[in-house]
Amino acid sequence: MRALRFHEFGDLHNLRLEDVPEPEFGSDEVKIGVLAASINPSDVRNIAGKMEGTTLPRIPGRDFAGVAVDGPAHLRDTEVWGTGGDIGFTRDGSHAEFLVIPAEAVVPKPYNLTFEEAACAGVNYVTAYEGVVERANLQAEETLLVTGARGGVGHAVLLLGQALRAKLIAVDRGPVDTRDYQGLNLLGHVDTSRDSLTAAVRELTDGKGVDVAYDCVGGNWFEPVLSTLAQRGRQIVITSVGPRRIGFDLRDFYHHRLTLLGVDSRALTTSDCARRLNAMAPLFLDGRLQPLAIARRGRLVDAGQLYSYVEEGNGGKAAFVFD
Repeated sequence: MRALRFHEFGDLHNLRLEDVPEPEFGSDEVKIGVLAASINPSDVRNIAGKMEGTTLPRIPGRDFAGVAVDGPAHLRDTEVWGTGGDIGFTRDGSHAEFLVIPAEAVVPKPYNLTFEEAACAGVNYVTAYEGVVERANLQAEETLLVTGARGGVGHAVLLLGQALRAKLIAVDRGPVDTRDYQGLNLLGHVDTSRDSLTAAVRELTDGKGVDVAYDCVGGNWFEPVLSTLAQRGRQIVITSVGPRRIGFDLRDFYHHRLTLLGVDSRALTTSDCARRLNAMAPLFLDGRLQPLAIARRGRLVDAGQLYSYVEEGNGGKAAFVFD
């Protein structure tokens, strides 16, 4: 089969298109014919050696959609979608014509999503769900603030929050463009290049603050985001752009009875992610959740261009499509 593979860590030139044997699978595994796969920033960092635990040589790629072509009889021909913190790191990933996953990780793809759309959902929506639902237990009518709201995870968090009937505040650097938040009913947008985050949020919430802050930036923004929380507020952290060490006022923290929650989708296996995708499937089927916009498409031979697009931090998803 044709697959992208890297044998050592470094820049994107280490990623090569190769002919490799089709993967073998066990009695409790399923062979997937990959029909679409997306590229995440973590896939780029993986090649650079910035993701812990990766074994070499490795086929990268976390997100996929396709058809079960072999394995247990009751699963064959199932149209599937998935992602995982193991595939692409400790087992071969989705940037290949075939992929092997555990049978328990087979989740039927929502029929109203194309393979491309389903392949672009995994990491972003699973990370959103893990933070918003599993960890913060967001409730209807609570206020949800999202930093890095134009990014893939940030946008998925907003869409999931809206599906759960939360009030939404989008935070990002730069003026709002209606195309950035199309289909979202925002309580407000904060442009951090112009506005004080704390003051803007207090104004939008009549001085109360937000119930949940989903911080997709971290670093120097950690403490300002923390200051936006209401009593008993919860802050979710998934990364730290810039400094890894931060400081904050502990007295304010315990007086406001706040909670900090760390979320790492890399810690979730393909089977873990399957359960979360299965929980979200009804929201996709009834239209409460929407697929993320696809900005670039290509074949495996276009890997250099597509990976570079993601590395440069451009908006929208990049996806491989297979015949």
